[in-house]
Amino acid sequence: MPRPRPGPSYAILLPASDDTEKGLARLAVLAYGGPLKDGDRRVAQLTRRPEQVIQTPPDSVQRRPLLGVPLRVAIDAALIALGFWLAHQLRYEIGFPEDVSRDMIVNGVFFPGDYRPFVLFTPVLGLLEALLLLVFAVRGVYRQPRWTGFLDEALLVGSSALLSFSALIVAVFYYQKLYFSRAIFLYALVIIVGLLLLWRLIWRGTVTWMRARGRWTERVLVVGAGPAGERVMSALLGQPGLGYTLAGFVDDAPVAPDWAIATQRAVIRPERLGAVHDLPETIRSAAIDEVIIALPSGAHDQLYWAIEQCRHGRVSFTLVPDLFELSLDRVSIHALNGLPLISTQDSGLRGPNAGIKRAFDLLVGGGGLLLVGLPMLLIAALIRLDSRGPALYGQRRVGRNGRHFTCYKFRSMHTGAHEDYAKLAASADYTGDRVAFKMKDDPRVTRIGKLLRRTSLDELPNLLNVLRGDMSLVGPRPHVPEEVAKYDPWHRQRLGLVPGLTCLWQVNGRSDLTFDEQVRFDLYYAESWSIWLDIKILLWTVPAVVTRRGAY
Repeated sequence: MPRPRPGPSYAILLPASDDTEKGLARLAVLAYGGPLKDGDRRVAQLTRRPEQVIQTPPDSVQRRPLLGVPLRVAIDAALIALGFWLAHQLRYEIGFPEDVSRDMIVNGVFFPGDYRPFVLFTPVLGLLEALLLLVFAVRGVYRQPRWTGFLDEALLVGSSALLSFSALIVAVFYYQKLYFSRAIFLYALVIIVGLLLLWRLIWRGTVTWMRARGRWTERVLVVGAGPAGERVMSALLGQPGLGYTLAGFVDDAPVAPDWAIATQRAVIRPERLGAVHDLPETIRSAAIDEVIIALPSGAHDQLYWAIEQCRHGRVSFTLVPDLFELSLDRVSIHALNGLPLISTQDSGLRGPNAGIKRAFDLLVGGGGLLLVGLPMLLIAALIRLDSRGPALYGQRRVGRNGRHFTCYKFRSMHTGAHEDYAKLAASADYTGDRVAFKMKDDPRVTRIGKLLRRTSLDELPNLLNVLRGDMSLVGPRPHVPEEVAKYDPWHRQRLGLVPGLTCLWQVNGRSDLTFDEQVRFDLYYAESWSIWLDIKILLWTVPAVVTRRGAY
């Protein structure tokens, strides 16, 4: 009798190796490698056979060509040399921002000029190449995991270049007797960083384009098709940019005929390649590059046996610990004499970090309010012309530590809309869950309100709350007291944060997510906070608003 498939779980991947501490150091949260796509959200238990069923043939994937570290270093070295030469052309040949004087002889008297030929800079260029490539190697620029985002890589490259140029300038002006224009070093820094980032952006685009077509990928086999295995398969199928192709799975229990996994692009039925005891043969016959072991915690014998088979087959493997009942999505891993210890991490929003975040809110929020002041007046006028009632709407929301405050928004509904809440929540068109109210085609929304909601312009007055300290630019979206009263105990952990104008789940599906998924994103944000994460979420908000994905 095929067993039914439960709902999705959040998986923490723990890569394993012969060296326990090295394996622990490679910890990664698969569900949070970066902004996820809509299709990464749910594992569907379908009630009928899917309209489109896709099975991955074992020989349909081309291996990714190796772009080894030596070749990447050579490309970077060539771009550094090109960038420095362009900087010399800009300063000494073109004469930007002003012409450079050249050597002159007047009435037999020699007057040295400031012009320096490029050949004099070759020792400087050699030193820069050595410094920058050394810093790149030490800081791990050439060892970035595949889930590293472009913004993270850009920050690493930019900071490494700034550090290298600082050391270069000190060395040149301390030991060099000739006078060099300081502008050339500024030009070189900007041009070289631009060239390095442009090359990485082009390469990322090429890799993403090829991976989307099933090439340059690694074939992955999932061991186990329970809740953890389903979540892993859903993430692999929903994020082709990671470079994994799901070859299938092995599991002792047969799957139901109508079972499949729903993603944004298709309804996919991963192929069952056999039972768990067929793992060695499956690795060989299906040309598997990596195995993800997602067996339940009680299957100790199978787990150890699967690990040994992966080691004997010389194929890399990854473990998924059975930690899905934890309310926290981020844990820290330690080793005690080879024994892995798992503990939860406290929020990073304490002490000085809270002050840094508040200063950032005041600086960016105040500047943002000045920029959108006139557009807000125009929106207010359109609201008044469209329907009766005030343009600004204040609603009681629950903030940090359960404190109530008035949250300001542009009115997007007809006056008295709250009176129809109970009737709409019981209607067939209701798309929310037991906590948060959601309805795609809410009849209470005005004509201008539909546009404001889809573009998130109705939330611009939240900037007033940011300046008052009731809210932050980034943080969990605040709920009304009636919704907070329906929280499960673990949901209340999100109340330890200052609510925000935007948040991590708003750039990862918004209203298309379940409330539990939203809370997990909020908890991950709290435990992973940094000012750079706030900046990234604000930048990610722009395309999320433009595409209107999950907004209604």
